[in-house]
Amino acid sequence: MFENLNWWEIGALLLLALLIFGDRLPNVISDALRMVRNLRAMARNATGDLSRELGTDIQLEDLHPKAFIRKHLLSEEDEQAIRKPLQSMYDDLRSDLTGVQEDLKGVAKAADPRTSDTRPLTATGGTPSPAPAPRPNYDDAT
Repeated sequence: MFENLNWWEIGALLLLALLIFGDRLPNVISDALRMVRNLRAMARNATGDLSRELGTDIQLEDLHPKAFIRKHLLSEEDEQAIRKPLQSMYDDLRSDLTGVQEDLKGVAKAADPRTSDTRPLTATGGTPSPAPAPRPNYDDAT
């Protein structure tokens, strides 16, 4: 729960809580812990009731719609049959995007005046345009 906080931030939060709640801080902490325990018990009871009603063993993680369908409604063969066309579409799309990425890299390299020795042609396909004057670079100036 507090994996993104370091010890200084947790200490600052505790100090802030002490300043806000003062002498009532132990009572507030015990009330918060009691509420968390009650919520956990309610979730456990709800999953138990749902398991009894459905006749299967359900964990809290199984209540996500994808996980529920995958675990309780689809067999392995059904899941593979659903994934197969989607996997081939994914592979095709990935290869197309890789090709487009390579084409864009090639165009960017050809358009970069620092790496190309030839001058780019004009939009009308006529004579090459004069090479642009190189811009001053901060690294060159220092």
